[in-house]
Amino acid sequence: MNTALPKFTYLYGQPTSTGFLRSEMADFKVFENLPFQPCGEGEHLFIHVRKTGENTAFIAKQLAKHFGVKENLVSYAGLKDRFAVTEQWFGIHVPGKTVFDLSELSIEGVEVLSSARHNKKLRIGALTGNRFQITLKKVTEVEELVRRWHAIVAHGVPNYFGEQRFGIEGGNIEKALSLFSGTKVKDKKKRGIYLSAARSLIFNTMIDERIKNNQFDQLTDGDVCMLAGTQSVFIADEVDDSIRKRFSEKDIDITAPMWGAGDLMSTKQIQVFEQSIGSQFQDFCDGLAKFGLKQERRRIRLCVDNANITVTKDGENNTVVLDFSLPAGSYATTVIRELLDYTDLTQRQGHA
Repeated sequence: MNTALPKFTYLYGQPTSTGFLRSEMADFKVFENLPFQPCGEGEHLFIHVRKTGENTAFIAKQLAKHFGVKENLVSYAGLKDRFAVTEQWFGIHVPGKTVFDLSELSIEGVEVLSSARHNKKLRIGALTGNRFQITLKKVTEVEELVRRWHAIVAHGVPNYFGEQRFGIEGGNIEKALSLFSGTKVKDKKKRGIYLSAARSLIFNTMIDERIKNNQFDQLTDGDVCMLAGTQSVFIADEVDDSIRKRFSEKDIDITAPMWGAGDLMSTKQIQVFEQSIGSQFQDFCDGLAKFGLKQERRRIRLCVDNANITVTKDGENNTVVLDFSLPAGSYATTVIRELLDYTDLTQRQGHA
């Protein structure tokens, strides 16, 4: 199997605008949105932090050291970019009623914003989503970028998994293939990363092929649809005008499989299409099932919300600031790649 990471098809054609992403940490800001507030009592101490230049797993490890607990007793709702300024929550399991003096908490690049106890563990995925504020610098062909931005706000972008999912130069794909070939990976988190990379590659390929076949926004008999704001799905065995209307109004979305054990939910020609893609990754499909993952579905369209754009023109130093919200599990870079051919300066400097 060829494990080289392909360049996935653009929905709006390859961008002609260019620019710099992450000239500095503050150019990429992420704000986590929890669907609840800590209740003020319970066995779990929730800490809201602003972190700069550090990854989520590192912060979790430092919190475990500070509170003298095992690393598995520190949790978070989602991984956040290292090369960014991000505000997110961590949870530490510390039974009792001890009131901790967080002024003694000293982790480089971390500022404590607030804290409170809660009666439930903070779990992965316990988010409504994230808000992003992204500054692009030295942007060319600004008018073209603005035109694309309005198209994206109106119609969305492909819900591709971002390049960070696949590791440096797609290295996680090679690791997944090695795992499926029998190589033992004792580290549970690393094993999960490799499995996710394999699953994500199949999913991205599904979207890529639908775009090439002009089926990205075309409901077809046998498609599996997902209700807006939920994970509830239903099979559109026969597509009629009412289904198309709901899709155009963003009440429902087309989905593609997150591969695992079990039968595909899709039917008719869509099932044939999805099976044909799966057959291209047979080792991955077999391996994902072997490791206990089940068939799931994910939206193929990613819609931005609370969208705003600010443009500052200054000759060759044009700056564009984007504000938008995305649902949990989606990638801001998936939006940006449709806007411009960007240079991520953290990668150019060898920090990726």
